[in-house]
Amino acid sequence: MFKKIHRANRGEIAVRLIRACREMGIQTVAIYSDVDRDALHVRFADEAYHCGPPPARESYLVYDKVLEIARKAGADGIHPGYGFLAENGDFADACEAAGIKFVGPAGDVMRKMGDKVTARQTMEAAGVPIVPGTTEALSDDEAIAFSKKIGLPVMVKASAGGGGKGMRFVNEEKDLPKAIARARGEAKASFGDDSLYVEKFVEEPRHIEIQVLADTKGNTIHLGERECSIQRRHQKVVEEAPAPRMSEELRGRMGAAAVAATKAMGYRSAGSALASSSGPFTRRSPAPAARRRAPSPTTACTSRSGSSTRATSRSRCSPTRTAASCTASSASARSSAATRRWWRRPRARL
Repeated sequence: MFKKIHRANRGEIAVRLIRACREMGIQTVAIYSDVDRDALHVRFADEAYHCGPPPARESYLVYDKVLEIARKAGADGIHPGYGFLAENGDFADACEAAGIKFVGPAGDVMRKMGDKVTARQTMEAAGVPIVPGTTEALSDDEAIAFSKKIGLPVMVKASAGGGGKGMRFVNEEKDLPKAIARARGEAKASFGDDSLYVEKFVEEPRHIEIQVLADTKGNTIHLGERECSIQRRHQKVVEEAPAPRMSEELRGRMGAAAVAATKAMGYRSAGSALASSSGPFTRRSPAPAARRRAPSPTTACTSRSGSSTRATSRSRCSPTRTAASCTASSASARSSAATRRWWRRPRARL
């Protein structure tokens, strides 16, 4: 059991993590840049340390400084939250080398998941269904030849990174060379890696995420799914749990596939398996998300007491209000109450 955890992040996720630690009786250490000196996560933590100027690359992303603060505070664990150092395998390795537990997957696992081609190879070897496509990085000529072989439309995707960068939809053969060139250039500029692969385009897809939890003893479970299909520029806008129009039989199959994918990667801690589907989910492709992430507030609200809580969570919503917006409202109320309770508590700022 941890005695003191360093929160190497800021904002909403840092506050959520601090609240969880308080409920478990674990002391917390926060960091802040010049611009975050009076932020809520600084006020809520037991200790807070200055980490540098406002630009993240000079403060929150300088992991030597983050480790130095952890050692100075006597923290026995570092939780990266999401973003910033949460996706940095070298930082995870540095924590382990310093004798401080990194709360998240091992560095080699993050590097493996961060490369989509490697992730697809691992999923295929484990018998986890994947979207039809290549499991090797392709040259321009190979990408064009494979696209013609599998049949258009296709998605040309960067092997590295995420967030929709380095990704192009191609519906006509004449557009392939330009789409490949643009995807490769964007991937190189964004991630420093222009490796590409090709997938068959999934018609009328639904984006389903399945929350997984894995410990260091080989135990892995899933906490149900979230519907994340409402997006803008490949970024989620609304989450809803449980996903509508999904049978219990299919929910079970997709959950089992997500657990298998997580075990195949050797993943530990909290994460999400992403399932891309068409129609009534007759095709699916679970694979662990490349980034380490804290459990979604939507999943946290609907998985506390199993199916009864899920039903209650949905019933509280009006016909024009999604479960995600309902969850956001209840989470906001809890956060406001917590803010009022904690606002005057003593804290150390160093």
